[in-house]
Amino acid sequence: RPSTTLVASAILYGVVCWSSSVTERERQKLDRLIKKSSSVLGCPLDSVREVGDKRVLAKLRSILDHESHPLQDALFALESSFSNRLVHPGCTKERYRRSFLPAAVRLYNSHC
Repeated sequence: RPSTTLVASAILYGVVCWSSSVTERERQKLDRLIKKSSSVLGCPLDSVREVGDKRVLAKLRSILDHESHPLQDALFALESSFSNRLVHPGCTKERYRRSFLPAAVRLYNSHC
């Protein structure tokens, strides 16, 4: 349905960029909005966490698959020599720890 696509894209447009830095309170507010949208549309919609996790993993896999991506070298430097997991990058600041790359590596490793 076109209206479903429009609502979902409006709410979840930048989820890859900001999903790892959203506080639990903000996430709950967004989930309530999605729940209301779901009842108006009459079809179930995934939560912010579910959509964020799916899209972050897809983006990370896309980066790993494309040799010309600027983060390709950084991700290959994080590959473990013992398993197919990625070594978590060192984070001294909370701001960096909640950014895309460390959050994506944590998520990727939890799904290995």
